[in-house]
Amino acid sequence: MPIHNADIAAIFEQVADLLEIEGANPFRVRAYRNAARTVGEFGQELAALVAAGQELPHLPGIGDDLAGKIREIATTGRLTLLERLRGELPPALTELLEVPGLGPKRVKALHEALGVDTVEQLRAAAEAGRIREVPGFGPKTEQRILEHLRGPGEPERRLLLAVARQYAEALAAHLRATPGVQQVEVAGSYRRRKETVGDLDILVTAADAAPVMGRFTAYDEVREVLSQGPTRASVVLASGLQVDLRVVEPASFGAALHYFTGSKAHNIAIRKRGQARGLKINEYGVFRGKDRIAGETEQSVFAAVDLPWIPPELREDRGEIEWAARAPLPRLIERADLRGDLHCHSRASDGHATLQELAAAARAAGLEYLAITEHSQRLTVARGLGTERLLKQCEEIDALNARLDGIVLLKGIEVDILEDGRLDLPDDVLSQLDLVIGAVHSHFDLPPARQLKRLLRAIDHPHFTLLAHPGCREINKRPLLDIDWLRLVRHARQRGCFLELNAQPKRLDLTDVHARMAKEEGVLVAINSDAHAVHDLDDLDYGIGQARRGWLTAEDVLNTRPLPELRKLLGNG
Repeated sequence: MPIHNADIAAIFEQVADLLEIEGANPFRVRAYRNAARTVGEFGQELAALVAAGQELPHLPGIGDDLAGKIREIATTGRLTLLERLRGELPPALTELLEVPGLGPKRVKALHEALGVDTVEQLRAAAEAGRIREVPGFGPKTEQRILEHLRGPGEPERRLLLAVARQYAEALAAHLRATPGVQQVEVAGSYRRRKETVGDLDILVTAADAAPVMGRFTAYDEVREVLSQGPTRASVVLASGLQVDLRVVEPASFGAALHYFTGSKAHNIAIRKRGQARGLKINEYGVFRGKDRIAGETEQSVFAAVDLPWIPPELREDRGEIEWAARAPLPRLIERADLRGDLHCHSRASDGHATLQELAAAARAAGLEYLAITEHSQRLTVARGLGTERLLKQCEEIDALNARLDGIVLLKGIEVDILEDGRLDLPDDVLSQLDLVIGAVHSHFDLPPARQLKRLLRAIDHPHFTLLAHPGCREINKRPLLDIDWLRLVRHARQRGCFLELNAQPKRLDLTDVHARMAKEEGVLVAINSDAHAVHDLDDLDYGIGQARRGWLTAEDVLNTRPLPELRKLLGNG
């Protein structure tokens, strides 16, 4: 059975979790987390290279030991180290990691303080009010845990968009290779570029449905066939992802693509609009009585209800239909609109590339400028920079810019916002930089009022430029900050600061809702990769998808500006 990069990354993440629970060296834990990210986002399928007898490419942060483990997973689907770690811990302890808000550090704390090894013991401790007494928790965290454990059973499993992409594109390519296939499209939330995907809907047109259905259900990664008929089938892949396939006739393809792209709320609104015009709209077409009047293309479906084609990212029934009915929709931002990237890390902190390698990669990606923004000194696990090292890097950037052609490196820092809102480096150092990115990396559970006060104080700093990953979330792991978002956005506008849309697939932070709020309040958004290796620049594509879901145009995005205009906006033009 094929092993995808996402499968290898998941095993490395599990190793990191268990090592952290055991109290292993933090740098060893971080090595596995970095490897998981590097492998999970790498463009080539590593297992396919191993199967072909080829050497693994040099990947940042992955030496001989980790490369050997990649080969072991690619060859066997298992990792001996992971099995050993599982044997050293109570078997149910790892189930606690599935509870929202319980990362490895908190699982370890509960294990040591309360002897909690199972979900049942966790529930009993929460109901008895004992969790709030453990340092680092508190009543609010305890209540969230209890609400989850008392919730309606197992939550829907949703994959990060970047992970779902590996399974979706491989399966779509497999189906396109079927003789007689004409069109293959992955629809659903995947096509709308939602940050997580619960299942996949694939639509196909073909001269004959039977070969498509046979090739689909016989796919190597299919674990279970849930149903199969002449033109539709449903399977579960080894990854646990459910995939539904429908073979439709060409005359219905556009209607089916619209129907299965969704969202449900958008589709209902379109059907109601059709009903007001005496039309019936479904997955087979647009009908007036028994006559199909549209359906071959999506454009024909929208035209039948007097609308232009609406981009999939906007189809959430958040005003897109009303807007399109009265005026042209905004031209949403595209990847080609980006002129630069304002957040990346080199080897000087926790990145894996030199300044020159990052510059070359950015130029190859079509960018004109790239900001080097290492972590600041407080983040010791990321080898953050203090004053001396930062000023030395500024000199290196100046010297390198004198030699570079077609790309300019900007001098910056991702400075930690301390618990009280102060910044982690002195003013006389920050004043020498092109931009200062402020970021929260600790104390995520402060009361909402204190958390907001912390952020507002940071934004008020005279050298503050941009708030990085403002919600501090990690999708499926750490929730969004609970703050007054409108007040934060308006404060950034008053101060002339900007907000980041962090394009890391595990973050995609700003959310689409908050990106649109920033647009409506006149705050420019920077779509940044937060790259730690050269291939991380590819993550900008995910940031573009999130920005489009937030209705952003090129004019709403800070780093679509040419460098002279950008410098003026940054206050150093």
